[in-house]
Amino acid sequence: MSNAQPNGQWYPPEWPDRIRALAAGELTPVSPRRAATVLLLRDGAAGPDVHMLRRRASMAFAGGAYAYPGGGVDPRDEQPVRWAGPSLAEWAGRLGLDDPAQAQAVVCAAVRETFEEAGVLLAGETADTVVGDTTGEDWERDREALVTRELHFADFLDRRGLVLRSDLLGGWARWITPEFEQRRFDTWFFVAALPAGQRTRDVSGEADRTVWIRPAEAAAGYDRGELTMMPPTISTLRALEPYGTAAEALEAAGEQDLTPVLAQARLEGDELVLSWPGHEEFTKIIPAGGAR
Repeated sequence: MSNAQPNGQWYPPEWPDRIRALAAGELTPVSPRRAATVLLLRDGAAGPDVHMLRRRASMAFAGGAYAYPGGGVDPRDEQPVRWAGPSLAEWAGRLGLDDPAQAQAVVCAAVRETFEEAGVLLAGETADTVVGDTTGEDWERDREALVTRELHFADFLDRRGLVLRSDLLGGWARWITPEFEQRRFDTWFFVAALPAGQRTRDVSGEADRTVWIRPAEAAAGYDRGELTMMPPTISTLRALEPYGTAAEALEAAGEQDLTPVLAQARLEGDELVLSWPGHEEFTKIIPAGGAR
């Protein structure tokens, strides 16, 4: 993995060759896998902090980059669950999906992955309550069983008599991994506030560090080249900066544009121009001999 300079934009060294192969018709794009990730917020002294994980350097995709709890949608996430909040049809419309069951799967993946990777559960015994402390041994056994897929998320909620609180999530953005990347994801980004009585835990097997950090501070670290991030991560961080509380960010979620963002690459003479429409700060000029 290679960091772009002077900032911390994640930029794999194999991309130029793969872009050229795609342009020459020598590379067939893989279909992106649906995924969900959550910007978990809590109020701090100077505004909301966001929970971030640093992906292990050994990870095949975005190793060493800072990200949020999240992961791929599991087909079993479509299994019906006790549900609170906007209807599946409403969520399908918000997420840009035709099938309500697929919308449920994306929201379930967001809630499940947040519990698996951060120990935080957006569910309650009723439609207007949220579980408290989730750090006991019995909770940990269930979390580990979810990670290994020995336990289905719907069965986990049903056995504990819990309702998934979809109203605690707000859709924030949607990004699709470029066609020239080997591992592609169609990822929905959500915001959520850390429920009262719960706390995050450093339990993700994919991370070697977790932090609570102000969005502006994390963005400044990226700008200095100290924190590596993928474009959607830094973009969503910057979008959080105007909000003074987690509640304000959640209230603003309904106004966020969930049109998918997909990188584009074009040839200009001997140079390749890599861009993310609507996000000019990520544009890269790749000379004939390599990357800049």
